[in-house]
Amino acid sequence: MNIANLLKIAFKALNNNKLRCFLTMLGIIIGVASVITMLAIGQGSKNSIKAQISEMGSNMIMIHPGNMQRGGVRQSADAMQTLQVSDYEALKELAGIAAISPSVNSGGQFINGNNNYPSTVYGITPEYLDIRKLKVKDGSMFSDHDIKSAAKVCVLGKTVVDNLFPNGEDPVGRVVRFGKIPLTVIGVLESKGTNSMGQDQDDVVLAPYTTVMKRILAIDYIQGIFASAVDENHTEQVIESITDELRTRHKIKPEAENDFEIRSQQELSEMMNSTSDMMTVLLACIAGISLLVGGIGVMNIMYVSVTERTREIGLRMSIGARGIDILSQFLIEAVIISVSGGIIGIIVGCVASWLVNAIAHWPVYVQAYSVLLSFAVCTITGVFFGWYPAKKAANLDPIEAIRYE
Repeated sequence: MNIANLLKIAFKALNNNKLRCFLTMLGIIIGVASVITMLAIGQGSKNSIKAQISEMGSNMIMIHPGNMQRGGVRQSADAMQTLQVSDYEALKELAGIAAISPSVNSGGQFINGNNNYPSTVYGITPEYLDIRKLKVKDGSMFSDHDIKSAAKVCVLGKTVVDNLFPNGEDPVGRVVRFGKIPLTVIGVLESKGTNSMGQDQDDVVLAPYTTVMKRILAIDYIQGIFASAVDENHTEQVIESITDELRTRHKIKPEAENDFEIRSQQELSEMMNSTSDMMTVLLACIAGISLLVGGIGVMNIMYVSVTERTREIGLRMSIGARGIDILSQFLIEAVIISVSGGIIGIIVGCVASWLVNAIAHWPVYVQAYSVLLSFAVCTITGVFFGWYPAKKAANLDPIEAIRYE
């Protein structure tokens, strides 16, 4: 019997039981749609995390004083004074570094007339903007001359501007006080919003690092160094170069621990991606269970179909139909149910992903591989769960089948 006739018989049999066929498909539809939607949510969150880390500077390297034991007592990083301005000057000459800036900071109250707001002033150089992907929206950034003269100037983040100038005044050119120190506002940063960890990236004030060191903190060391590699592929190489340079400058013995710590955004990115991947796999497994239940439903219905059509099978075998013909017929019916349910499930899954994004505002990303995987799985499901009932039908004794009541 040719394929065309088998398909015709299969469609006719399914058409005779439309409701049962649809309810069987429903399990496959829900399973496939769930897998696609869950994977889309997982991949969307992963892409969102990558984008936010990239905005913070995906190839950023952070150098801070390390913990160290003195007299058996482990010192905190805040008590360490191992990083000097000369270290920053030396690291500027290393190959592979695109931008570098020292960092000192102090928290306190900013005051403008009757308005005040608690924030942190960061002492940095203009290259810090390139490292952290920041831009000046209004006004300008301070210059190298301002750094050399420890000028009393600053650039404000949008959150600080909104709190110190609530009536919408232009802050550029105005003077705000940090404690008792007056700082002239020369620029306003472009808004970046909150990052993936809920931190307000606009709650920041930037000033020349010399100003913060000499006029605010009265210290002669720096609290950290921020740098960025030429690209992400060179990050590890740059970290090794920085480590070797600082160990040499600090005269650290080969067996001794570093008196500084180096972290990169790449480490954070890998950790977040690992967590996101684990959640995606978990969601896909949960959705896969519903696909398995749908496959069991196909198997159940095919068993019922074989039982109901036992006499039909016996008659067909008695007039010459072979076991392979009967096997093929029931397998085709199972595959038609699974593939049709899979196609509808793919459409429903894509629509559901769009609705999740539109209503819940969650980031989603439907990957081609998830659609192809779902389609392949539902096809295999049809063959796998349809095989045993089809094999049972093919092995029926024609005489016993005709006598079946």
